[in-house]
Amino acid sequence: MAEVLNIESLDLEARGIARRDGKVVFVEGALPNERVTADTVRRKPSYEIARVAEILRPSSLRVAPRCPHFGVCGGCAMQHLEPTAQVAIKQRALEDGFWHVGKLRPQRMLPPLHGPTWGYRYRARLSVRVVPKKGGVLVGFHERKSSYVADIRECHVLPRHVSDLLLPLRAMIGSMSKPDRMPQIEVALGEGVTALVLRHLEPLTDGDIAILRAFAAKHQVQWWLQPKGPDTVHALERADEDALAYTMPQFGLRMPYRPTDFTQVNHAINRAMVARALMLLEVQPTDRVADLFCGLGNFTLPLATQCREAVGVEGSKALTDRALDAASRHGLAERTSFATLNLFEVDVEWLRGLGYFDRMLIDPPREGAQAVAQALALLTPEERPRRIVYVSCNPATLARDAAIMAHEGGYVLKSAGVINMFPHTGHVESIAVFESLPAEEVLAVQEQTRLRKAKEAADAAAAAAVAAAA
Repeated sequence: MAEVLNIESLDLEARGIARRDGKVVFVEGALPNERVTADTVRRKPSYEIARVAEILRPSSLRVAPRCPHFGVCGGCAMQHLEPTAQVAIKQRALEDGFWHVGKLRPQRMLPPLHGPTWGYRYRARLSVRVVPKKGGVLVGFHERKSSYVADIRECHVLPRHVSDLLLPLRAMIGSMSKPDRMPQIEVALGEGVTALVLRHLEPLTDGDIAILRAFAAKHQVQWWLQPKGPDTVHALERADEDALAYTMPQFGLRMPYRPTDFTQVNHAINRAMVARALMLLEVQPTDRVADLFCGLGNFTLPLATQCREAVGVEGSKALTDRALDAASRHGLAERTSFATLNLFEVDVEWLRGLGYFDRMLIDPPREGAQAVAQALALLTPEERPRRIVYVSCNPATLARDAAIMAHEGGYVLKSAGVINMFPHTGHVESIAVFESLPAEEVLAVQEQTRLRKAKEAADAAAAAAVAAAA
């Protein structure tokens, strides 16, 4: 039976948050400050999940979703919320993460980085399924909270010409020899190039190849094939091997990549993010700078245009090889060096072995950079980079690593802000700036941390003793 609820806030899954008798109720489809009726769909001891039945008092920030598939397709979660309000919610999530996880507050919140809110997604992984009940082949994202592929005919976060390929791709796959053995198409856009990677579990026939070539000629795309793992990806036409690249005009760079390499989804925001990161680092011509989790050199090469030496470290040799090649092509080889290493297993001795860095940039995956943060915390004040910029795609791991650097390593969290890399989704990209404290202040911070941990341990022991006695 539907009940009336007042929505207080929104989580990153775009669920409204209400409270009933102290219990949290997550309400799908509701927005902050709305009054709704909702039906409970799942009950847990500490929370419930409900779904909106009727909106009694709509939010002033509610907008009509642009995409007709919103609510079914799982690609977007926030199209019903005004875009600037989406960013404000992400900024609040970042601040809350710093406080609840790390007991930290940035000295200054940076203005959010905005970019295009539609047609921004230059990378995508589209699932392919043969579903006779829905007319044959489906090509698109999964349905929301489901393994089923959504029956989408357009997508407004993809560039228009890619959205227009969704139905032709259905027809093309359906005409091939074994459409049920082609589970995925990856999309990667570069400057003037649209690359499609077809995952196929069975060898393609000559007829299949002819179909792909005809599709490529008609729609001005290039095909890449993936018969097995990522290492097997290759261009259908040899001439396409080096065509895919993105540019950073402000640094005079063209960055070639393969369609399955990691690159940022939103090229416009990436250019703005790199420019902001370098500005926040305050790089000087005499500086030696580290770029950890450097990938293709997305930050390393721009850094090399401004500093004495840029050192990139990454876990994938294929990526560091391409980064080194790009540095050579741009005449930056003498200012750059690259190493391949698992950065999730490093320690302070490894970090010391790299030599002194004036500044450091860290851009890890969702798992964060805990080992790096712990290594930084063990450096002496004289050994530490003076300034660190940390680019994150996960507020929780950023907050965890920030706490290590601040409470154990003597860094202060100078500023932080969100980067709206993925509009209409709950994904939070952010950037944070850390600055090393003077040696005497570092010692004071470490002593405070030691005392706090000792008190927490003593309180926990006392609580356990009381519980045991009871």
